[in-house]
Amino acid sequence: MPKRFSTARGREFGTGLRAAITSAGLTSRAAADIVDWDEAKVSDVVNGKGGATQLEVAVLLGVCRVNADEIVHLLSLYGETHIRGWWQQHGTCSPIRLRTVIEHLKVAKTLISWHTHMVPVFVQTADYMREVLRASSTAPADELAERVQAQLAMQEMVRRNVKCTVFIHELALHLRVGGAEVHAGQLLHLMFMANRPNIRIRIVPAAHGAHAGLAGPFTQLTFAKYESLVWVETENSSLLAEARDAIDGYATVVRALEAQSLNEADSTALITRLYEALHPGRDLAATAEAPSTEPFPPPA
Repeated sequence: MPKRFSTARGREFGTGLRAAITSAGLTSRAAADIVDWDEAKVSDVVNGKGGATQLEVAVLLGVCRVNADEIVHLLSLYGETHIRGWWQQHGTCSPIRLRTVIEHLKVAKTLISWHTHMVPVFVQTADYMREVLRASSTAPADELAERVQAQLAMQEMVRRNVKCTVFIHELALHLRVGGAEVHAGQLLHLMFMANRPNIRIRIVPAAHGAHAGLAGPFTQLTFAKYESLVWVETENSSLLAEARDAIDGYATVVRALEAQSLNEADSTALITRLYEALHPGRDLAATAEAPSTEPFPPPA
């Protein structure tokens, strides 16, 4: 079945409008009656087919008693739902919740994440995550706990239903994030994650030298109904790449990382050696016999 044409902007607009109608306690038919539309017109607008002016959409949102900020946001999207690619500028730092990314994680089928210098967020422990945020020069200290909770919630979205491949450069495993126990705990967590049926962990060895992922971290998402996209996160912005040639370019990088990384067994063996170097003499087999029942750590 061919993927339905839509864009990240269009999906966010449609999700926001559906939520507005539902929050108002209305059905599509009831909302249509109030603003004197055909129900089919509401469906067309929600599904990105147009058919209404921006003023008409504003009236519908007003009827649903949507707050002013959300009205401004949704109206700004309505005229741009056809545009592929979305550079979201966040100001000083990224928001606590990355709305667009979260909505796409909810419906993702596969996830491929690559990072050059730290463990990707999808397989971080809460302690590691906390130390990364604490080291940030832009994330407000008083938001630290809330940001950890938001990132753990992102993990929750993909932990069972999404097929994940995580590429990590070996140097990221040597970087001491937090104290020795946080570092060792993250390595142990990666070993547990590697045993999950829906998670593959592949390490790009430092001995390889220059590699295809030098341009930087990214996360590729695919969907059952929509075409894939790539999320690139920076200090204070998010890029959602959707153009076919851009997606093809990232797919080429993924294939190269597959070829340049250790296989899953060798990747796990490398992580194990690094862990044992931190804890010589510790009975790793006994430790691994009783892993957490949860794929990711529970919120602290």
